[in-house]
Amino acid sequence: MRRKASLILLAFAVFFTALSPLLRWYAFPRLAKIPANQYQDMVLEAKDATLLDYGTMKARKVPKVTVVQTLKGNVEASEKIEKTAGRDVVVWDSLSYIQGPDGKMVSKIPERYIFDAHSQEPVHATGEMVDGDPVTREGIEFKWPFMTEKRDYEYFDMQTRTTHPIHYKGTQSFRGVKVYYFEQTIPWTKVHFPKAMPVKGITQESLAKTGTTIWYTTVRKFWVEPVTGAPVYGEEIHKEELRGGTLLGGRDKVTAFSGRVKMREDYIKHTVDLVKSNRTLVLLMTSYLPWGFLLLGAGLLSLSLYLEARSRRPGDPAPTQAAEPEPVTA
Repeated sequence: MRRKASLILLAFAVFFTALSPLLRWYAFPRLAKIPANQYQDMVLEAKDATLLDYGTMKARKVPKVTVVQTLKGNVEASEKIEKTAGRDVVVWDSLSYIQGPDGKMVSKIPERYIFDAHSQEPVHATGEMVDGDPVTREGIEFKWPFMTEKRDYEYFDMQTRTTHPIHYKGTQSFRGVKVYYFEQTIPWTKVHFPKAMPVKGITQESLAKTGTTIWYTTVRKFWVEPVTGAPVYGEEIHKEELRGGTLLGGRDKVTAFSGRVKMREDYIKHTVDLVKSNRTLVLLMTSYLPWGFLLLGAGLLSLSLYLEARSRRPGDPAPTQAAEPEPVTA
């Protein structure tokens, strides 16, 4: 009976020991992915910012500029692209909506971001765009890969439509969460005017005729939870200028926007709580269960060997019986 039990335990030991690396290195990369129907929004604020008044063409100090960012998963578009891409694809339709202290629109820039649901690498397909202009992204945007590494990544900048390195600057703690801090600097670059302008009658075409151009620079900062690859906090030191042309009335340049854009406090708390919850799910597949199965397999193997040894131990010797006296023959 002990021999049979030891063989059963040995089989379970082999099963759980083999399951441990399979779960981490085979199942996790295939099961961990961004859902195609994900929706999220984020509100950022730049307090005591500088904003251009297009009515007077003069920069003025304002108490607050608000940036509302939304990301909406387009399931229909992702399913269509998956048929030719041959992999799980996520399509995010995003909108960056900027409004002044009076609640009126400053600009709004739509964007379609197409990427691999597992690795977050960009997928090039029809419809990939920024503000209606086709783009071919390289590098990540919005989210880092699962199990983010301590290294530099290539990050796509929506304003310039170009990719630049975003540098790993160290490991920190943010609201009780271990995070990797990344920073990217975009030098002064001439960019496109938004197609939606705050003043009626002003368009990209009319601005082009004046010869006035718009330039932009930013220092982009992200605090990324490495297990999920999700930023728990982000901010930008953002500047835009109008330069040259007849629109400025002889001036060389004028500030269009300048401010430190930060996530609003209620969204920071919500994001941290959400990332903590998702982090537990990812660790379940990458750490808790694989190590648990490995330890369970080792324990079952030890118990199997113990029972096998017990089954092979010789029993106590049988008691000797006294021999009956044999008859004496003459």
